[in-house]
Amino acid sequence: MTTGSIQNKDRFLDQIAKSLGRERKSAPVARPNWKHQPQHDVFKGLSQDQLVERLKEQCKNIHTQVEIVTTESLQKVLERVVDDWNAKSIVSWDDPRFKEYGVDHYFEQASSKNIDVHKWDPSIVDENVKIAERADIGITFADITLAESGTVVLLSDKGKGRSVSLLPTFYIAIIPKSTIVPRMTQATSYIHQMQQEQGTVPSCINFISGPSNSADIEMNLVVGVHGPVKAYYLIVDDK
Repeated sequence: MTTGSIQNKDRFLDQIAKSLGRERKSAPVARPNWKHQPQHDVFKGLSQDQLVERLKEQCKNIHTQVEIVTTESLQKVLERVVDDWNAKSIVSWDDPRFKEYGVDHYFEQASSKNIDVHKWDPSIVDENVKIAERADIGITFADITLAESGTVVLLSDKGKGRSVSLLPTFYIAIIPKSTIVPRMTQATSYIHQMQQEQGTVPSCINFISGPSNSADIEMNLVVGVHGPVKAYYLIVDDK
């Protein structure tokens, strides 16, 4: 986005302050140092393996299948899940982790079996969205994973379109074990740190807790109403 200038900012803010019946505040706001911060104590001290167990348990509540795999078995498990869902098309992020974890080899194998595999291409944004709409499965890596709620956090980028996790019929999240943190507290702290260090954050941050669902009508839960109808989490040791 082109950097522009703001016209009449001071006069506008002065008028708001006047309408509020006070002087305009121009000094930076000091963040309160709260005496009690219980949000940091939830799951405090749990090991990474214990967080994995918490995540697995929560996935039962959000209608999400979860499986622990190794880097060696990841390709075989992906093949099995895709076959079980009888999928004929896959859309994925353009993410170096797919190569790092050997998933690119599976994509080559799937293509040889006439499964259409598309990697998000920043040069054809609109076409990417149309492909995602038609795809049977969307596959991404998780950037952060919340054990408490069973949530994968996806930080968008030019090769990481948000449509990949939203529009296909099914969704697979590959979760490096180290991305698993206790809860939202750690995710927001990480995003705040990004802002402090880089001066910016991703334009879109998705928090996905299993397949879409709603209980708006008579409190009857319906799963898969406005997004992927099924979600599968694959927890894998880091490379």
